[in-house]
Amino acid sequence: MGKYSLFLHSSFLKTIFTISFFLLLFISSISYNHTKSLKILTELLVHSYKIQIQLEQLLSYVKDAETGQRGYIITNDSTFLDPYIRGREKVNKSFIVLKELIKNQPKQQANLQELRHLIDARFIRLANSLASISAYGTTQLLGENMVKGKEIMDSIRSLINQMIDLEISYFNSHQAKYNREISFTPFITLLLLLFSLLIIILSFLKINQDLNNLKDSNEKLLITTESIKHAEIIGEFCTSIWDMKANKLIYSDNLYRLLGCEPQSFEPTIDNYLEFIHPDDKSIISRGARDILFNHDTYPHFYRVIRKDDKQRYFQSMGKFIGNSTHISVIKDVTEAHLSSLVLEERNRELEQSNKELAYFNQIASHDLQEPLRKIQTFISLLTTKESSALSEVGKDYFSRIQTSANRMRKLIDDLLLFSRTNKIDKSFEETDLNLILKNVLLELSTSIEEKRADIKSDLLPVLKVIPFQIYQLFQNLISNSLKYSKPDVLPFINFNCEKITAKSYPILKTSSNNVYYKISVKDNGLGFEQQYAEKIFTIFKRLHTSAEYPGTGMGLSICKKIVENHSGFIFAEGWPGIGSVFTIFLPAE
Repeated sequence: MGKYSLFLHSSFLKTIFTISFFLLLFISSISYNHTKSLKILTELLVHSYKIQIQLEQLLSYVKDAETGQRGYIITNDSTFLDPYIRGREKVNKSFIVLKELIKNQPKQQANLQELRHLIDARFIRLANSLASISAYGTTQLLGENMVKGKEIMDSIRSLINQMIDLEISYFNSHQAKYNREISFTPFITLLLLLFSLLIIILSFLKINQDLNNLKDSNEKLLITTESIKHAEIIGEFCTSIWDMKANKLIYSDNLYRLLGCEPQSFEPTIDNYLEFIHPDDKSIISRGARDILFNHDTYPHFYRVIRKDDKQRYFQSMGKFIGNSTHISVIKDVTEAHLSSLVLEERNRELEQSNKELAYFNQIASHDLQEPLRKIQTFISLLTTKESSALSEVGKDYFSRIQTSANRMRKLIDDLLLFSRTNKIDKSFEETDLNLILKNVLLELSTSIEEKRADIKSDLLPVLKVIPFQIYQLFQNLISNSLKYSKPDVLPFINFNCEKITAKSYPILKTSSNNVYYKISVKDNGLGFEQQYAEKIFTIFKRLHTSAEYPGTGMGLSICKKIVENHSGFIFAEGWPGIGSVFTIFLPAE
């Protein structure tokens, strides 16, 4: 199979064809020269044969003239003189032919010249013989002329025979050469045939291979064409090919479908296409066509079309030049995307308005709501301090509850403001040592840590580009959460573990990429929780315990989740009731 593939290799075949071509050319030149030589020898043989025939005819004409004269002498019938009378004319014509045939044969030309004198002399004797019939002493003169005529005729025969013998010698020489040449003909013919057969075989193999390749290519092209047709229908796009050299447009079938027409139902021209363009957008297509034709400019076009069923659709096209004179355009129906974009723009406007209202609410929460709350807390504190003696035990209890609710209200407002600021995502990322942030958090929470007698340990944390105050808030919320939900009879233990990992090694991240993350796990030995609540605890205001049991607003872990998301990271929770919990954070390493 390998040898056969090599045999059909393009470079190998080119070499074989080149060698075969020159060999065939060489053999053909030999064959041509051989054929040409055979032709010349054949012509020489025929030429000698023609001279022999012409000499024999010349002798025959003289004999006919002589025979006619004898007939006339014997019978005195003038009809016997016809061969004699016409003989002279035929002899002259024969001499003209012979002179042309032997023009390249000097020896034969000399013989012909001598023969001409002899024949002329013979005709003179024939004329004298006729004249002597009517003269005195007829018998004697006639006899003398006939004797002299016979001598001349013998000389004519002898000379003609010499000339014929000479031509026969020429003929035999040419015949020998012809026989030698023709003996090579079978060999040359066989050689030419073998090389021709070799070229035919090689050509057949190459053509057969090309036909197979062409068949495979046609099948692949057919599959590709059908795939493109189906892709156009599914993707709601079409193609247009403009051959500017031939000034010819080709529209794919799906263009007609997108216009609500049957495929190829109208001639593909710009004018016919403009019939479907919205009146206000026709200039877009006309200007685009001019730019393509004269400036070779290609840029996206967005326009409206009116389908055959009068429905309005939105099209977008993009073109590209293939070579210098062929332009291909891809046209897509973007109606749904455009309408969705309009809806999205409206939603964005609504969201922008909502954000403005939220910002206004933040301002109110920051100032207008907190101001009356501060006054309520101040007056409650004054009443409790100065008028507590005038209050009954029930009144004191009411004031205590009011003060607790006011404190919870202030905490809730503060947490809402913190969550709102976290949502805005401060973009000021800084190269920060997370160990320093954790150290500062522990200093701030030192009172609570000492009260709980908590033991907090940590691996070496990385230096990352982060938003420092948000990471500070993240660590603070996680540690505070662990301290808050610690078991009453067990000293709290909180441990920070850190390692560098790749995303694809953790299925929980649901990605197969090689992105690198720092995995920071915060593990405690607190109350824990049921695993079914692992996702719900990150929901804003979601609490697993009542405020009476554990104070708080239920926003701490929601803020943690938002902070991690702001850093393009992930946070997950695992819990075991009565054993503890683990919060795992994945932060990008770069």
